[in-house]
Amino acid sequence: PGILTFLADTLLVLPFQTPLKKTNALIAQMGITFVNAYVPSALCCPSRASILTGKYPHNHHVVNNTLEGNCSSKLWQKIQEPYTFPALLKAMCGYQTFFAGKYLNEYGAEDAGGVGHVPPGWSFWYALEKNSKYYNYTLSVNGKARRHGENYSVDYLTDVLANMSLDFLEYKSNFEPFFMMIATPAPHSPWTPAPQYTKSFQNVSAPRNSNFNIHGKNKHWLIRQAKTPMTNSSIQFLDDAYRKRWQTLLSVDDLIEKLVKKLEVNGELDNTYIFYTSDNGFHTGQFSLPIDKRQLYEFDIKVPLLVRGPGIKPNQTNKMLVANIDLGPTILDIAGYDLNKTQMDGMSLLPLLRGEKNVTWRSDFLVEYQGEGYNGSDPTCPGLGPGVTHCFPDCVCEDSYNNTYACVRTLSASWDLQYCEFDDREVFVEVYNLTADPHQINNIAKTIDQEILEKMNYRLMMLQSCSGATCRTPGVFDPGYRFDPRLMFSNHGLRSRRFSAQFL
Repeated sequence: PGILTFLADTLLVLPFQTPLKKTNALIAQMGITFVNAYVPSALCCPSRASILTGKYPHNHHVVNNTLEGNCSSKLWQKIQEPYTFPALLKAMCGYQTFFAGKYLNEYGAEDAGGVGHVPPGWSFWYALEKNSKYYNYTLSVNGKARRHGENYSVDYLTDVLANMSLDFLEYKSNFEPFFMMIATPAPHSPWTPAPQYTKSFQNVSAPRNSNFNIHGKNKHWLIRQAKTPMTNSSIQFLDDAYRKRWQTLLSVDDLIEKLVKKLEVNGELDNTYIFYTSDNGFHTGQFSLPIDKRQLYEFDIKVPLLVRGPGIKPNQTNKMLVANIDLGPTILDIAGYDLNKTQMDGMSLLPLLRGEKNVTWRSDFLVEYQGEGYNGSDPTCPGLGPGVTHCFPDCVCEDSYNNTYACVRTLSASWDLQYCEFDDREVFVEVYNLTADPHQINNIAKTIDQEILEKMNYRLMMLQSCSGATCRTPGVFDPGYRFDPRLMFSNHGLRSRRFSAQFL
């Protein structure tokens, strides 16, 4: 079968029917929607590395969007890239493979081989140099630099990716199966819509959920430092951003429609799996943080996941707990590759896609993030001291060097729970019961049963050191879970290792 994957950039779970009407009709209504799909790290580069490798960040060692954080570094190229699922698809399964769009944030950096570096596993390579843009960018076209300017008809990146993808479908070999990954910049900043869509959604503003523009009490200090209520300028900024993000998605919707129609004309649609997902979520005003991601909450770690294809019944929803580390194993499974030969941490979704009964599935997964921050103070906010970054004019900062945390997100018949620990001086703990508190307003770390805390702490330590099959062992609320209190520390806040020592 053919396999086509659409990867949006920084797209939270939103009502698909509004900006993505065609995507909803052509993928969601024709297949399955996973309503509990997550990323193990809410930041572009670590998340994309997890998709490509099928591994948690502590196993692929990409910790942030910088070269120093292993984003598209020479170390990544040497140790991880040869074993990504596209490399296996091409070398072991005989697939012709096509990539177009944003790869990793530091791809094309001079210190890591520039745009001449074409990762193993790709027959056709059209990758964006560095981070998301819509105009005035450079593409690596099979290792050769191609500059684009600001003429809409020939340079608007979403449309350029659509045209390259259509060309591939027109001229590819019909004697080999194909895999395509199309990674649009939308709806990432700078949120530049196509000219025909600049007037769309004029009356749309960011959702005013119960956690919008409220103080994040009982939360990590980085959340507590946000100013409540937000300034009028911050609210206007995030509403404008939200509107522009939706406008950029209209071009993605057009791209998806063109490709699905092309597959239909070619007679290949019924034998092609089509995935639509995102690398992380996004917040706009939750807990008075203006706009960004990187936090441990649902709005940053939860993403859309839609799949249609052979054997998938239409109009389905699935509530199983799935993660982006599952995409690689799923695609290799579709291609007939023996997953026991990989070192991947994820699980194949194929049994869920086919609607098989009595599938044994995970009840929890790991979320982990290593904070970024500068040694010096932010010049616009010197009063905050060193170690913060991504600060807004009103001195609300979205990240810091000790915004370093790990969580167990668990979803079972009895519990919908998130347990998190910070690697900082406070060893701060956050726990949320999402059944009672879906917007994660009340941190119940001090009131939840001590035995649950100890079990979750122990499970967190296990997941933080897991690899491959050990990442798929029974969770705290699985019948097969075994807990020996003698293995615990006396203080549940301590853990067996520190993040930074293990990561790089």
